[in-house]
Amino acid sequence: MKQVTGQLPTEVIVFARNLFGLGLLLPWLMRNGLDVIKTHNLRYHIIRAVFGVSAMMCLYYSWGHLPLAEAAMIKQTAPFFIPFFAFLWLGEKVGLAVKLAIIIGFAGVVLILNPGGETLNLSVLIALVGAMLGALAKVVIRRMSGTESPQRIVFYFALFSSFLSFIPAALNWVTPNIEQIGWLLLMAVTSTVAQLLLSRGYGMAPAGQLGPYTYASVGFAAIFGWLIWDEVLGLNSWMGLFLIFGAGLLSLSGKNKQVSKSSQL
Repeated sequence: MKQVTGQLPTEVIVFARNLFGLGLLLPWLMRNGLDVIKTHNLRYHIIRAVFGVSAMMCLYYSWGHLPLAEAAMIKQTAPFFIPFFAFLWLGEKVGLAVKLAIIIGFAGVVLILNPGGETLNLSVLIALVGAMLGALAKVVIRRMSGTESPQRIVFYFALFSSFLSFIPAALNWVTPNIEQIGWLLLMAVTSTVAQLLLSRGYGMAPAGQLGPYTYASVGFAAIFGWLIWDEVLGLNSWMGLFLIFGAGLLSLSGKNKQVSKSSQL
């Protein structure tokens, strides 16, 4: 993603990612027939796509304008928004540990924003908005999880996101060259496979067990950012990353306790 951000508009990257992702799912659809995409939740799929494409625009922009580790960790603030939206929409209760984790997590974001610096980092704010929109998309997925399969959810997201991202891409169109198409295709493959694996993983094990592993992406991002782009984070950024990481683990711990109590009732 970062490889092509400076060369192509974000709108074109988002459109290509969704279009290629849709193409990767077509063999699955042809093999299983149209019955696998029959749904009574079409409106929720559209809502999810609106939030998802908007989040993708923000997050892809941040991947190109922030150090990889920083952008990856801010993306991981999405779970802090989820309890708030789930409480408002689904009526889910929020435990004390999760509330404390949210406060600590956003303290980390404030550090990354560099409030003592000469300028406020606009890219961090855009990344944070993307994380919030991503959280809304995940709450919509939770709303559909009882009736929709992971493959159907990913298919409709790719389908509607391709339509939604077409107009912004057309207005800012730059034709990718062969090398850029290769990077875009690689991004679509890895993103689509990651969505399918995460959906399957969360269907096989509790979220509390799998959640901490998602933070490993930040470590990989820091390593690749240093090796390929010579990115070095400042002290404020490192402190903010550690606060967000700790808050994420605390939030997952609080959710585990909540699930444990409900299972004993």
